[in-house]
Amino acid sequence: MAYSRPQLKTLTERLNEPRRFIQVILGPRQTGKTTMVQQYLSKAGAAGTHYATADELAASDGIWISQQWEAARIKYKSSSKKGLVFIIDEVQKVPDWSSAVKYEWDKDTREKINIKVVLLGSAQLTIQRGLSESLAGRFEVIRFPHWSLIEMQKAFKFTPDQFVWFGGYPGAAGLINDEARWKEYIKNSLIETTISKDIFMLAKIDKPALLKRLFELGCEYSGQILSFNKMLGQLRDAKNTTTLSNYLRLLGSAGLITGLEKYSKRKVVTRSSSPKLQVLNTAFISSQTNYNFKSVRRQPALWGRIIESAVGAHLHNSTAGKGINLYYWREGNNEVDFVLEMDDKIIAIEVKSSSSGVKFNGMSTFAKKFNPYKTLLISPSGISWQEFLQTDPVTLF
Repeated sequence: MAYSRPQLKTLTERLNEPRRFIQVILGPRQTGKTTMVQQYLSKAGAAGTHYATADELAASDGIWISQQWEAARIKYKSSSKKGLVFIIDEVQKVPDWSSAVKYEWDKDTREKINIKVVLLGSAQLTIQRGLSESLAGRFEVIRFPHWSLIEMQKAFKFTPDQFVWFGGYPGAAGLINDEARWKEYIKNSLIETTISKDIFMLAKIDKPALLKRLFELGCEYSGQILSFNKMLGQLRDAKNTTTLSNYLRLLGSAGLITGLEKYSKRKVVTRSSSPKLQVLNTAFISSQTNYNFKSVRRQPALWGRIIESAVGAHLHNSTAGKGINLYYWREGNNEVDFVLEMDDKIIAIEVKSSSSGVKFNGMSTFAKKFNPYKTLLISPSGISWQEFLQTDPVTLF
């Protein structure tokens, strides 16, 4: 039996509710969005659903959406069921799709036609822009992040070490025994496709090579705090920090890398802080190194850095959209790896892959200054990283 992600339960519950919002499934490429929809369709049955994909669409405008919507209405009116679920896959491939969806959705609302709508696609950034331009107030999002350790264990029997190195891509799981092939798949089918088809097609990128190099730099320095001025010194053709900040934001929105901000009670300090670079899937790091799974564990410093990046990715992916903010903290030589903030509670998290030479100056200073709700040490002498990667951070509050 195929593995079902938890989002399938959320989607099913929402579609069982009275018609209220368009359901938008949003997440990085190759995380199983279409698979989840197919699982829903297999359970719901053809009579109460209409599925359409724009994957091979040749139409030049939004007329295709209107045609498919009319087909859904005919099916709805001829069915004995009281409602119908209309799913549009790869919706971003239809020019001006959001205006067409808005028109048809509002028409059904006025005429009291009980058609519930699900939108999904592979270009996360393009869909986000369409939602903000035309569909404000008409949708809610079901977030589809990179896969967690627990999911990769259940679906593919990954060990924690395999997850840290190979990351959470279900489509690549069958390739890990041929690591050269696996790396090529990650680089060409995932990273390059996301950058060229999502970012470059959405935004005007004056320096494509610079954006790609920024992504590589983010992978190389994942887990490290790097000011934009230092990045300027590392990146050829980078003229100003504003461009780098904008490119980093785009990479984060596409599910590749992000820059964590410094925790502060003063938001102006947070916004002006140097970013802590963080990959959102550790496959991005390992696919670009000359090491393999066997040899990397003989490199304690590199292995420890990848473990910390896996913890950061887990925190980011597990808390997005749940009212939890993720930061780092540093003051002088004192540093805390991660800070979670929810309402008036904060949790400080330190990651140490080894017990030798562990110092707690940063955590002690942070605790005295901010009085956190909890402090957590992820280390062989505290909670193990293997255990923490199986913990839902939301339950810590």
